[in-house]
Amino acid sequence: MALVLSDRVKETSTTTGTGTISLAGASSGFVSFVAGIGNSNTTYYTIFQQGTSNWEVGLGTVTDATPDTLARTTVINTSAGNTTKINFSGTLDVFCTYPAIKTPDMILTTQGDILYASAANTVARLAKGTAGQVLKMNSGASAPEWGTDEGASAGFAVAMAIAL
Repeated sequence: MALVLSDRVKETSTTTGTGTISLAGASSGFVSFVAGIGNSNTTYYTIFQQGTSNWEVGLGTVTDATPDTLARTTVINTSAGNTTKINFSGTLDVFCTYPAIKTPDMILTTQGDILYASAANTVARLAKGTAGQVLKMNSGASAPEWGTDEGASAGFAVAMAIAL
């Protein structure tokens, strides 16, 4: 199962409640979740209840079935301002999106910081180092860190410069 994003993925639904969404097929001019995201893959989604101000943004899992479904795995934000699943009714627009909270400009806070993946689908921030530090891998080889240069000595660098 991979995180997949795709353009122009949109379907409708008439699912009620807070559970898995049964998808009713691609909207005109769009592709279905199964076609654009793929079976068993995860994606970021938005669900909007037509004629209301109810919406939900989250991470969900697509299943190729009859009908195709979108499991609402993790809610990121809602029109209620929280991470609780919305109790939907009526006609829903369901589409692939990229949440603003996941963008690098929402993660970086200081000039010089570096982004890296701390786990699958998880962006982390490494604060900038200080003068003279170099970027290295930590002892577990799982994340970058700042450290001192333990490589070539200054004398070696000067000798190489003279030799050239």
